[in-house]
Amino acid sequence: MEEINQKICIAILNWNGYDWLKKNLSKIIKYSNKAKVVVIDNNSTDKSVSYVKSNYKSVELISNPKNYGFSKGYNSAIKKINFDFLLLINNDVEVTKDYIKPLYKFLVKNKEFAAVQPKILDGNNKNKFEYSGAAGGYIDYFGIPFCKGRIGNVVEKDKGLYNKDSTVFWCSGACFLIRRKDFLKVGGFDEDFFMHQEEIDLCWRIQGLNKKIGYTYKSKVFHYGGGSLKTGNWKKNYFNHRNNLLMLFKNLPLIDLIIIIINRAILDVFISINHLLKFKLFNFFSIYLAYASFIIMLPKFIHKRKPINTKFYGKYNIHIIFLYLIRRKKKFYKIFN
Repeated sequence: MEEINQKICIAILNWNGYDWLKKNLSKIIKYSNKAKVVVIDNNSTDKSVSYVKSNYKSVELISNPKNYGFSKGYNSAIKKINFDFLLLINNDVEVTKDYIKPLYKFLVKNKEFAAVQPKILDGNNKNKFEYSGAAGGYIDYFGIPFCKGRIGNVVEKDKGLYNKDSTVFWCSGACFLIRRKDFLKVGGFDEDFFMHQEEIDLCWRIQGLNKKIGYTYKSKVFHYGGGSLKTGNWKKNYFNHRNNLLMLFKNLPLIDLIIIIINRAILDVFISINHLLKFKLFNFFSIYLAYASFIIMLPKFIHKRKPINTKFYGKYNIHIIFLYLIRRKKKFYKIFN
């Protein structure tokens, strides 16, 4: 599809990701149908910038003056990128041959969709789904994210059960294609999030435009994960908890918000106790630090509140933790069959 190189820009956010760029950048270029490739560097202190400059003359390098994080890092660069479609992809993602075509075809064919993600498998165990994206994301009644192919910490093997294009609630920030006009129309990623769950918030707000979010199994990539923060890092736990609360505060209708925030606070107390019993002290304190930061940021976020019609929320009006812990339903197909 010759038009891909005229319609799509591939944007790779990087911060001290020299090893990942060395591993994955050549494949991204090779398998992207000559689409424009831009590396957005968040003031790396390793060899990232020199490596790109020396080895990939066709790659445009946008250097941010400091580490803007995921949200502002992308936002600041995307304003300078004038293509109809943006493929946002992590530096720790390994692509496969012709991965980009099914994503593009999906959005061209389905005008009501603003974004679509591929099937995301684990780079370290390639027959399993990857935790942060799998076959597309959802949220439950309390705003807890889960995926088709991943419930809680249980990640399924890819047995072809989810080989059907579908509507999802959110696309993984690891890799997704989005219409630039829709990205800009909702203001891009929320820069106060810095990193984690900003893609869920973005997809939620896009649905407020009467647009849909999609998944196509016809495209496949492998995500290694932990490119910026390793799994289990207390900062990852902190950002996930805080940003989830901020997202709920921004997007939920008032009555739902009051009910859910109260219940979430109770739920998070039990989660923190679980961390304490496992001697994960930093994760224990990170939850309360997340709530403190959430409270401090409330005055600013009052002005960001734009509740979205509940028809976009609650499609999966379930309690995923109850199903996971009490009903022992730990696989997506066992809940939704």
